[in-house]
Amino acid sequence: MSNLKRAMGVVLTAAAVTATAACGSSDNGAASTTTAAPMTTTMAATSSAGDAMGSGSGVTTAADVFGPNCKDLPQGSAAGGLTAMGPQPVATAASTNPLLTKLVAAVSAIPGLADTLNTTDNLTVFAPADAAFAALGDAKFKELAGNPSALAPILQYHVVPKRYDRDGLIAAGKVQSLNSAGGDIAIQGSGDNLTIGGAKVLCGNIPTKNATVFVIDTVLTPKA
Repeated sequence: MSNLKRAMGVVLTAAAVTATAACGSSDNGAASTTTAAPMTTTMAATSSAGDAMGSGSGVTTAADVFGPNCKDLPQGSAAGGLTAMGPQPVATAASTNPLLTKLVAAVSAIPGLADTLNTTDNLTVFAPADAAFAALGDAKFKELAGNPSALAPILQYHVVPKRYDRDGLIAAGKVQSLNSAGGDIAIQGSGDNLTIGGAKVLCGNIPTKNATVFVIDTVLTPKA
């Protein structure tokens, strides 16, 4: 597992250069000076947190999904459908999800990133939908693409090193991402009206083999 932890840090550092669409932006455009070193350290907590939880905690099925955009997914066992994604590791499952085409393109551009996500157990992923990336604008995309030190902590902020379903998130009230310096992510609302860090859930409780995914309508911005 130590090799995996190191790989996650290296791969996510590289991802910061090209995964802008998947990672988000800051409203004021200020660059963070956070480097990849804390990412590797924080990633070490992922395994221990997952081991402590047990394999069943936070795991969902196709019957558990909620949100207005779940209807936009293919139905049944068709590629990209909930039944098809459930047994697949998270990056593979996302590659078939029509709500996440820009995220998938960014991940695919980084050698090794998809494999690392696929082999890391017990994650919760807050995945900005395509419309969230469009809201960034081309100028912001280019600005962040040239500043990987700003992108790396944003990418971390969308991954939680513990697996949650909707009920678990609501019970927690707030969660901490891999970017712990970015501040807690507040969970508000209930039922189908759930927000994550202020972002609306478009389709949540999406099952994958090693992660539970929540597609959101906004890119989350860490405080630091």
